[in-house]
Amino acid sequence: MAEIERGKIFFRAWFYFRNGWSLYFAFIFAAINTLTVTYYLAIENYPLLKTIFPSFELYILSIVFVGLPLLIIIGYVHFKRSSAYRSEAGVGFEVHPYHRRSLINSELNLELNLKILDLILKLTSGYKLTEDEINQIKENKKILDELLDKRTLISSYDSDFLRKLVNK
Repeated sequence: MAEIERGKIFFRAWFYFRNGWSLYFAFIFAAINTLTVTYYLAIENYPLLKTIFPSFELYILSIVFVGLPLLIIIGYVHFKRSSAYRSEAGVGFEVHPYHRRSLINSELNLELNLKILDLILKLTSGYKLTEDEINQIKENKKILDELLDKRTLISSYDSDFLRKLVNK
């Protein structure tokens, strides 16, 4: 495992750098730049706006006490109350093979666990499995064997399975 990690250390560092840059460094500088540019190029040149925000400090306080809560509410609505984030997440599962595989595996595990629990309950209650139940077990095994043989991260097999899950 350590050898694999050493081989990927450059790409891991690149990934962490890009996230640190885009999520924190660039975000902070973009906010400072936006506030400075909007005040000194827009507000100072319009007397009406200059009367509302007579100083850069008052403009910053207004943004902090009005803009930040408004942006928090907008972010909350985006994640919790609109279908936009659900759509983004759905697209993420469609295009990201590792996330898609994880979702499909968990769905299959739930189905198999329920079937196994049903069989255990039946067997512990003294019932014998019928020929149809045994055939169903064999069919499920065949489906899983086929799934393991045909699935790759780049094949459409997982995508097709995901579409079937969504359309259920």
